[in-house]
Amino acid sequence: MTIKTNNYCVILAGGKGRRLWPCSRDRYPKQFIDFFGTGRTQLQQTYDRMAKILPPDHIYVNTNVSYLSLVQEQLPEMPADNIMAEPIHRNTAPSVAWATHRINRLNPDANLIVTPSDQIVLNEEAFRQNVEEGFDFVDRRDCLLSMGIKPTRPEPGYGYIQLGDEAAHDVYRVQSFTEKPEREFAKMFMSSGEFYWNTGIFLSNTHFLGRSFFSILPSVLRNLDAVKPDWTIEEESKFVHENFPSYPNLSIDYGILEKSEDAYVMKCDFGWADIGTWHSIYEAMRKGPDDNVVIDSDVMIEDSSNNVIKLPKGKFAVINGLEGFIVAEKDNVLLICKKEDSSALVRKYVNEVQMKKGDDYI
Repeated sequence: MTIKTNNYCVILAGGKGRRLWPCSRDRYPKQFIDFFGTGRTQLQQTYDRMAKILPPDHIYVNTNVSYLSLVQEQLPEMPADNIMAEPIHRNTAPSVAWATHRINRLNPDANLIVTPSDQIVLNEEAFRQNVEEGFDFVDRRDCLLSMGIKPTRPEPGYGYIQLGDEAAHDVYRVQSFTEKPEREFAKMFMSSGEFYWNTGIFLSNTHFLGRSFFSILPSVLRNLDAVKPDWTIEEESKFVHENFPSYPNLSIDYGILEKSEDAYVMKCDFGWADIGTWHSIYEAMRKGPDDNVVIDSDVMIEDSSNNVIKLPKGKFAVINGLEGFIVAEKDNVLLICKKEDSSALVRKYVNEVQMKKGDDYI
């Protein structure tokens, strides 16, 4: 297996989490919330999971400057140089490009796992085993390796990876990638058995990532290397803050996974769920009576089914005659809307509320 000293992790924690509005807010998004009442936030749980696999000083967090104090508060043990705070939102490709640049300076032979900070992993031992196998694969091969999960429902909110030729045990070339298909296509993908969900968890080595970002991103960090090859962390951070807006809004999914001939997917089965939308949370959670999902809330329910409910502490709700709805409240906003394909509805309401009521409601 790969020597662990070459393995690193970047946790992506800079998103606004608007699809879980109103519980996830611009000033305090979902990754910093103890959403399920476990005593640890989503960011902390992700860090805990990776710290069981890698040395803690090999774990980095990429976030936005708006959330820097939240990261420092929730992960006080993390060295300051391991927190990378961007001045502006630019999606995952520029974020990982910066992390790759910094880690490659420390270890030119580094392998990297990139993970979102807002996912559920039920079987951590299976996850650890998949991660170690993935590190071993990318250490021997220049490629991008996605951790894939067999679909359990035709979910239109996820990306779908079509399996190509087998390259190693449970590892396949990516035949095609489709991001957030229409529900009918998602049904076709699921029934074919050829497609796996894209978890957004990627592994690679910094050699491959560096070359890939060179081809898809403008010259930003390369300019720093040219004018200041012996840069310090402080100088790199200052340069990024001044030049990061030059990057496009580009994801790794579109920039590398969809386009590269060196993209692979590993079949994984570690009990995965994305908590990016209300509908995905409902599908992933254990159902109570009448298939209701009540998330850390005090509720009395009668003649109601297939709902997902999330209320603030100290709030008690009585719900009668409701079927297939989201009931979510946080601070000055109460949301009640149909659950099916709710991400589009929530996005619509976030935009309308922001225009009509202002940022205090977003």
